[in-house]
Amino acid sequence: YTTIANREFNMITAENEMKIDATEPNQNQFNFTNADRIYNWAVQNGKQVRGHTLAWHNQQPPWMQSLSGTALRNAMINHIKGVMGYYKGKIPYWDVVNEAFNEDGSRRDSNLQRTGNDWIEVAFRTAHDTDPAAKLCYNDYNIENATYAKTVAVLNMIKDFKARGV
Repeated sequence: YTTIANREFNMITAENEMKIDATEPNQNQFNFTNADRIYNWAVQNGKQVRGHTLAWHNQQPPWMQSLSGTALRNAMINHIKGVMGYYKGKIPYWDVVNEAFNEDGSRRDSNLQRTGNDWIEVAFRTAHDTDPAAKLCYNDYNIENATYAKTVAVLNMIKDFKARGV
């Protein structure tokens, strides 16, 4: 795989090694061993790295799954600061939030969504404050068709965020 990746790609995105359960398996105890392995290989081979993903309802470690409300919101903020702070200036693109919308365009009912409807905005503001030079992205699937309900909802969120300086 590395031969093909090295020959065919100029950017590497970790599939799982930068997700919450991998980078913060215990609260406030960060582990970048596997993420660093990917990052170091990419840099040694002249590739950029895209960070994936900082806030997601899946692949949360058990300690995070047991939190709710303000405690969960603060844990999300701390996680974003911890991971992005570690890679500040090294990773130019980040998937800040992953898969927060349902197919019908409504917000996915997740523990993060239940912390308040502004959780996505808070995630992006935290990410920007942590590494202002990084390009921040929202990541989802089934958003290729411009008239699809999920696509419209994501575009509306992005337009709103841009209009308000998020």
